[in-house]
Amino acid sequence: MSAPRPRTTRVLATTALVCAAVTVPAGCGVEPSDVIDAGAPASGVQAPGRPETGVQLFFYGPAGLRSATRPAKAPADPQAALDLLLGGPDHAERQRGLSSALPELSGPLRARTGPGRVDIGLPVPPRKLDTAALSQLVCTAANADVPGGHPPSSVRVTLTGSGSRVGPMLCGGDTALPVVQPSTVPPRP
Repeated sequence: MSAPRPRTTRVLATTALVCAAVTVPAGCGVEPSDVIDAGAPASGVQAPGRPETGVQLFFYGPAGLRSATRPAKAPADPQAALDLLLGGPDHAERQRGLSSALPELSGPLRARTGPGRVDIGLPVPPRKLDTAALSQLVCTAANADVPGGHPPSSVRVTLTGSGSRVGPMLCGGDTALPVVQPSTVPPRP
């Protein structure tokens, strides 16, 4: 029968086993590698607590209207965001299945802003645009840097062109919706 080992011997033996278990896998034949370029960074869901950085553009995918965030050094005003939108989806966005419903416009569009509102002047009558194209314009403008600090869902967007007017409209997440004004007709007794 052997004498019991002192406590310090057991602690040292246990520590040696733990160190061996930690360091042995490091030498298991896995070679270090260089950084591998895998394309554009992920986009979509923003990490909680981080401010939105980038320009939100709205395109169409298999499941309807979708936002695509492009990196930017500073927030973009509605004119800058709409100019990017008119350029269509970039390569990474096309790879995600996104496309534009906007027709080729015969001239530039102009965005004027005020607190909580955007007025878009088009080179065509806005009534000639389908719901998909209107939704892209309205949601892209509403999600840009609009004066007044209003949330995008409450920014009123009006489109005008060639004597025609559509709006005001709101971005309802996956489509543009007309602003419904309360009725001024008193109820019948």
